[in-house]
Amino acid sequence: MREDKLLGRESYLGIIEKRVSSLKDGYRQNIAIIGDELVGKTTLITGFLNKFCDTRIITAYLEIRPESTDSFIKRFIATLLYNLLINSGIGLKEDLDFLINKSERYIPGTVKKIRAILQANSKRSNKKMFFELMSLTESIKTETQKSCVIIFDEFHNLETLGFDNLYRDWSKIIIAQKDTMYIITSSMKFKTRAILSKNLSLLFGNFEVLNVEPFDIPSSEAYLEDRMQSLNISKSNKDFLVHFTGGYPFYLKVATEACLESRGRPLADIIEGLLFDTSGVLNQRFSNYVKRFMDLNRSNEYMPILYLVASGRNRIKEIAHIIKKPKKEVLQRISHLLELDALMRNGDFLRVNDRVFGFWLRFVYQEKLNSLTYDAKNQKASFRNKVEEMIEEFSMNSRKPVMERMVELLRLFEDETIQIDRKRVRLSHFREIKQLEFNSRTLKHGLIGRSSESLWLLAVKQGSLTENDIADFSRECKKYRHKLQRKIIISFQDIETNTRLKAMEEKVWTWDINNLNSIMDLFSKPRLIPCESA
Repeated sequence: MREDKLLGRESYLGIIEKRVSSLKDGYRQNIAIIGDELVGKTTLITGFLNKFCDTRIITAYLEIRPESTDSFIKRFIATLLYNLLINSGIGLKEDLDFLINKSERYIPGTVKKIRAILQANSKRSNKKMFFELMSLTESIKTETQKSCVIIFDEFHNLETLGFDNLYRDWSKIIIAQKDTMYIITSSMKFKTRAILSKNLSLLFGNFEVLNVEPFDIPSSEAYLEDRMQSLNISKSNKDFLVHFTGGYPFYLKVATEACLESRGRPLADIIEGLLFDTSGVLNQRFSNYVKRFMDLNRSNEYMPILYLVASGRNRIKEIAHIIKKPKKEVLQRISHLLELDALMRNGDFLRVNDRVFGFWLRFVYQEKLNSLTYDAKNQKASFRNKVEEMIEEFSMNSRKPVMERMVELLRLFEDETIQIDRKRVRLSHFREIKQLEFNSRTLKHGLIGRSSESLWLLAVKQGSLTENDIADFSRECKKYRHKLQRKIIISFQDIETNTRLKAMEEKVWTWDINNLNSIMDLFSKPRLIPCESA
């Protein structure tokens, strides 16, 4: 598989391409791309830039990192001018003075402003420096008739650069400039949403938010299939890697590279090398990651919360009871972990954002912390056993019929509340759960769950879900009477728009495999990987 295919990212890429192309026609729509670390936001942007070619638009990509104001100003100007000249036939150099001199024949007015900015910066005499800097794109448009697309990767780091009135000035420039489009990315999801809703909430020039999710199951499987062609690895082990990595491109890449290097070694050996060994890529990454919590005030109270959530004890009331702290105080610590995007909340549940980190936290970090003697050999053996148990548990569950696994899941419900597709769902504590056989050609299997307050009727469709399936299911549900009836169809394949509309008409909820697996995650159950994903 070639990297420029951007596997599983076609929909995101299509939106970016459409918005940038519309800029030529006078329609400007800014974009904010947010998602967890390692989910592939930068890969998405670089994939777009590698593919994009239009001499009427100047693209300028900058990774925003902690640095001096002076360094950022020079880097921004150099990037802008370099991309202005990239099709000029001039042999380019990454030298600011060179780029300014070569640009002067094309944009003399803009170069005059650049020199004024650099002079004012050297004297620290301009309180509107960010405003003046962003205004350069408008000047370029006037002189060349070329619009600009400015891409700030991890844009929230702009706050560290010391610009006065950063968001106020940026808001003004966004509203005023109709020919400059901004694409911003951030791994700080909580913080970015706050910035967009408060600091950059604009009447004109608002940001369209793209939430970049991990690979879905088919994309993860295609990734592994492509890269592991030369290996004789079982379907069960591939499915386990899809489950274990959670579809994060980085973890899939690290896992496949390790499998290719180790050729033939058991999967448990490979995971041990990555996560337990001191030199392991992921062990080193997570060891550095936990240091950010050590620098917090009352740092000793954060790691136990993360550990408990990673261990499946993920209700707030339960956490407060275990660590023997008042619920109000625990909520304060949890709120901060949510702000740091270390945790995510779904109704009454919490979960660790990064599932691989959660596993490392539980079976490497905490085990070493609890060890009375630093016996690395015993710790390694214990870790190896945990990995083998996890692989075997996944394999055992994979062999179970889907409906059996659904029954096991429903038995865990205890009236908790979660959110699915922006709907609030109460997971009723059922007094009776039994399997159903439907009188339908294509919709065969289902479940009924009775609680004191509600009746759930669920159907599972492993093939493509159709409008006829919705109609058949709705007729089946009419056989049962209850004042609060919850009708749900779970489809293992993508659900078409017309089918969803039909479901809304029939008051049937449609869940996909990702919705189901998100509930599995909350109850620390192995994910369900369909035998055939398409």
